[in-house]
Amino acid sequence: MKKITKSIPYLLLVFAFLSGAVALYAGNIHTSVRKIHTIEQPPVDPTATKTAKKIKLALLLDTSGSMDGLIDQAKSQLWTIVNELAAAKCDGAKPEVKIALYEYGNDGLPASEGYIRLVTPLTNDLDKLSQDLFALKTNGGSEFCGQVIQTACRQLDWSADGGDLQILFIAGNEPFTQGSISYQLACAEAKRKNIIVNTIFCGDFQEGINTSWKSGADLTSGSYASIEQNSKTVFIPSPYDDKIDQLNTQLNNTYIEYGREGREKKEAQVSQDKASESYGEANKVNRAVSKSTHVYKNKSWDMVDASEDESFDVTKVTKDQLPDAMKNMTDDQKKNYVKQKTTEREKIKVEIQELNKKRTAFLLTQKTNDKENMLDKSMIHAIKVQAEKKNFKF
Repeated sequence: MKKITKSIPYLLLVFAFLSGAVALYAGNIHTSVRKIHTIEQPPVDPTATKTAKKIKLALLLDTSGSMDGLIDQAKSQLWTIVNELAAAKCDGAKPEVKIALYEYGNDGLPASEGYIRLVTPLTNDLDKLSQDLFALKTNGGSEFCGQVIQTACRQLDWSADGGDLQILFIAGNEPFTQGSISYQLACAEAKRKNIIVNTIFCGDFQEGINTSWKSGADLTSGSYASIEQNSKTVFIPSPYDDKIDQLNTQLNNTYIEYGREGREKKEAQVSQDKASESYGEANKVNRAVSKSTHVYKNKSWDMVDASEDESFDVTKVTKDQLPDAMKNMTDDQKKNYVKQKTTEREKIKVEIQELNKKRTAFLLTQKTNDKENMLDKSMIHAIKVQAEKKNFKF
C-alpha cells in the first residue's frame, strides 16, 4: 500500500502533462483548420448582392378635344424628361428606367372601357414610346380620372419592392371627380402598391384645387401643379448642336439589326430622329443625348446591345435573320464585327456626353422666356423631390 500511495503524485504529474499535450495538439489542429477555412473563403463584396433600383413612370394624358396643346408639349419635351431620368443614381448604381403611356377621355375609344387606352406598357423601348406618343390624336370626350388611375395600377407591371421609384403623372382639365370609380378609391390602391400619383391640371391653379386635382395628389403624398397647356416649348440653339447631330448619325451606324423586326426597328430609329427634329434642331439634340445614355437600349433588335447579355451568341443567329453585311461572314468575323461596332459606339457616346456638358453650361448662361408652368418642368420637379426621398441622387 505504501508503494502505491507514494506513486500517486507521480501518476498525477504524468496525467497533467499528457492532458496539456493533448490540449495543445487539439488547439493547433483547431487553429490550422481555422486558417485553412479562412483561406478558402474569399472576402465578401458588400455590393455584390445589390440589384439596381428601378424607376417606373406612367404618363396618363387627356386626349379629349381641348388637349392638343398638352399632347404637343409631351411630344416636344419627351427627351428632356428622359435625360433627367438618365441622370439619376441610387447607391452609386444607375437605375433601370421604364415608361408607360395611357390616353384617356377620347370619344374614339370604347365607352365600355371608360374611354381609356393603354398606348405603351412599361418599356425601355424609347423609340416605340416616341412613335406611340407622336401618333396620339385628340377627340371628344369624357375624362374619368379615377378609372384611368385604377386601370394603370392594375394593368402595369409595378414592383413589389418599396425601394423602387414608382410614379404616375395624370394630366387633364376636367373635374377629377368624373366617372364611376372615385379618385379616392383609385389613389388608395395606388398608395398600397407604392405608386405616387402626381396631378397636373391644364388651366388655372386655383381651379385645379377646386376640382379636386390637388386632393388626388395629396392622397399619395404626390405633387400637384397647373400648366398652361397651349404654351409652346422654347428651344435655345447652342454652338455644339451641329457636332452632336453629326455624332448622332455616326451613332445610328453602330446599330446592327437582327431578327424579324430588326430592319423595321432600325428604320423607326431614324424616323423618330426626324419626329423630334420637327420641333427644332435643339430637340433632336436632346434625343441624341438620350441615345448616348444607359436608358436607351434595344436588345430585342440590335446585336451590340444584345451582346451585353452572356446568353447572346451572334453565331447562333440564322442567316436569314442577319443584316446583308453579315450574311457571308465566318463566325469569327461576326464576333469581331460586333466587337468593332461596340467599341465605336462607346467612343461616340462619350463624345456626345462631353459635348453635352459644354452645351448645358452654355444654355445656363442664356436668358429665356421659357415659362415654369410647363409639362416637363412640373414633372422634373416632382420626380427629383420624390426620388431623393428614396435615396436617388441627380
